[in-house]
Amino acid sequence: MGASFSDLFIHRDGLSYVSSSPPGLGDLPESCVASIIGYMDPPEICKLAKLNRAFRGASWADFVWESKLPPNYQILVDKILGFVPEKLGKRDVYTRLCRANTIDGGTKKVWLDKSTGGVCMSISSKGLRITGIDDRRYWNHIPTEESRFCSIAYLRQIWWFEVDGEVEFPFPVGTYSVFFRLQLGRASRRFGHRICNSEHVHGWDIKPVRFQLWTSDGQYATSQCTLSDPGEWFHYHVGDFNVENSNSSTKIKLSMTQIDCTHTKGGLCLDSVAIYPSKFRERLKHKGFLK
Repeated sequence: MGASFSDLFIHRDGLSYVSSSPPGLGDLPESCVASIIGYMDPPEICKLAKLNRAFRGASWADFVWESKLPPNYQILVDKILGFVPEKLGKRDVYTRLCRANTIDGGTKKVWLDKSTGGVCMSISSKGLRITGIDDRRYWNHIPTEESRFCSIAYLRQIWWFEVDGEVEFPFPVGTYSVFFRLQLGRASRRFGHRICNSEHVHGWDIKPVRFQLWTSDGQYATSQCTLSDPGEWFHYHVGDFNVENSNSSTKIKLSMTQIDCTHTKGGLCLDSVAIYPSKFRERLKHKGFLK
């Protein structure tokens, strides 16, 4: 009397006995553990997998990871990964989608946020249409470790500043924010320290830059901002858009312009365009990266 159910075991000779050791987490059935950890975030699941065999086995359950994947993950797999083995588990699918996967000839990277499963995208400067980019009097492509693409576009000086971009992608249902990742001044390293050369920075405090975006279903957003604070990378918010159907691709056009030809502007580094779930704006704001 008084023995709990988990203390009772059947010996190989068919006789029952009561274990002298108290019950522990390792006595929980894997199916029970899987049902519990299904309510947790992916990083928490991976940490708990280190506890014991039951949690490790439960952490590989397909139904746990299918609930973390976007509803249209099969479309995303075809678009981002291409071919994957049929027997690949959902945890492996999640892991592969969380990598910064390169698409469209290396001009775009797409990944899932490890904590939330939200789809994120980055479009390199080489994937944008930049007025005057082929004239080295105005623009140069510069290698750098400060970009996901290991390269940025650097503007020395120009009268007519215009950058356009376009992307078509099957984003899952939700609200997304679009940003330009920019920096005034050209950064480099000297004796192990990061320094920023601001000698070409001028003209951005006279008139604001105008940002715009359009979607294929008629959405439109615009914003204006004066570029400031040389030497730091900032995400300049263009606007937001909503996706209501994840089974078809959403086409987005975006632009950044400062076309007042009464003055020149220069000394700008253009890294990329970022598209994140809108709730990520708080992350950027908290880190001081948002404009």
